[in-house]
Amino acid sequence: MKLRVAVLDLYEGVANQGMRCIREILNQYGDLHHLDVITDEFDVRLKNEAPGLNYDVYISSGGPGSPLDTTETAWEAAYFSWLRKVEKFNANPNNPVKKRVFFICHSFQLICRHYGLAVVNKRKSTSFGVFPIHWTNAAETEPIFEGMSNPFYVVDSRDYQIVQPNHDKLNEMGATILAIEKARPHVPLERAIMAIRFNENMIGTQFHPEADAEGMLMYLKTPEKKANVIENHSEAKWESMIEQLNDPEKIMFTYAHILPNFLNLAVAKLLPETLSV
Repeated sequence: MKLRVAVLDLYEGVANQGMRCIREILNQYGDLHHLDVITDEFDVRLKNEAPGLNYDVYISSGGPGSPLDTTETAWEAAYFSWLRKVEKFNANPNNPVKKRVFFICHSFQLICRHYGLAVVNKRKSTSFGVFPIHWTNAAETEPIFEGMSNPFYVVDSRDYQIVQPNHDKLNEMGATILAIEKARPHVPLERAIMAIRFNENMIGTQFHPEADAEGMLMYLKTPEKKANVIENHSEAKWESMIEQLNDPEKIMFTYAHILPNFLNLAVAKLLPETLSV
């Protein structure tokens, strides 16, 4: 069986671990389930590229910069044109097998802004590190979290956030908030929304479910990043991140579940007898 995957690269040419991790998850998934995973990548922000409808699954990556100041760009016009085509395809009852889409971090912020589901604004300080994320009650039956604990641990790396949900909009489109930031009783700030199921076929997270320990450890151990973390946070923070990345029950557990669970759902719809989910 073939699984056709389009990866929308929103990194704008900036060096990152995200694309490597997405590729590795797809390769590992294909090997584990004996599937021919055919992957094409689209450089959204540098080349205004967007995929057609000849894919089963779409994964839209994280990326740098503000999700608020690109509304007039050609790449964003192409991006949302692609999204409208997917929505139209999925809304057509003559297409029983729908297109599945996963939005990561920057992409998630763009989609929340696009649908008007919440306020998108700049954080008071950068969120960077390994953090616990808490399910909402609505997530108890969410298949993306199958096998996960509550809370679970994620890599978070962002200057922006999704807060103040518009519940009327969420209800109108049948969207569900699945996860929020850890509780911080001593901090008088609203907890950010960390995951939303937009509809049956589209889901997104503000964290990086694709992040693996190897890549993050390599990144944190570079002299520049180590110095940056120590300067902006503390040496204890840097050491804590290294320790948590080496804990198999944290980042690698998330890596092994969320995107693979998403792929399981897509494959089950393509060929129900192929996998159990």
